[in-house]
Amino acid sequence: MKIQKEGLPIICIMTILIAVILCFDFLFLSLHWCVSVILSIALLAFLYMIIRFFRNPKRIVNKTEDGILSPADGTIVNVEKVYEKEYFKDERIIVSIFMSAHNVHVNSYPIDGVVDYVGYHPGKYLIAKLPKSSTDNEHNSVVVKQSEARVVLFRQIAGFVARRIVCYAEPGMIVKQGDEMGMIKFGSRVDVFLPLDATVEVKIGDSVRSKKSVLAYF
Repeated sequence: MKIQKEGLPIICIMTILIAVILCFDFLFLSLHWCVSVILSIALLAFLYMIIRFFRNPKRIVNKTEDGILSPADGTIVNVEKVYEKEYFKDERIIVSIFMSAHNVHVNSYPIDGVVDYVGYHPGKYLIAKLPKSSTDNEHNSVVVKQSEARVVLFRQIAGFVARRIVCYAEPGMIVKQGDEMGMIKFGSRVDVFLPLDATVEVKIGDSVRSKKSVLAYF
């Protein structure tokens, strides 16, 4: 299982810390064996959850010429028409994907094209499912342009637990559908802003996967 590079320092630190705690318990605390076993299981389970969070499974990209792939794993929590004020400054269809702590948190590009805009915005850490988290929370917006009619903005939004947005995108980069563009650490949300004439293929409650699920067609 591939581990995303941003997780390696955290995993190494936690592994050392847990090893020190277990050694200290064994050498100095002399806890009852039952307590020591429970402590060991709890600490190792916690380490497993951290490793699992930073996993990046290998996937074959579901290349779809006219399709817009999901940039994230998660559950669809919103599909509606909204006014997008950061880049387009007009109405768009928003598709919001909530990423729980159990989802893969690596994000990918939904379409082929050129990165036309990247904008990072510090902010609050409200629960990511709330609609206002799209603009009030710490977030990072990336726009990929395929043509004048085919432009997609997707926004990485930090959640209640998340405190770190990672983005590899830079203006002018030529990107491919399904390429990795970053990640959000520990529970978050991704909003995708689509043209009004896009044919949306998902609904609230659907589960989607990065690089695989088609959110809509141009």
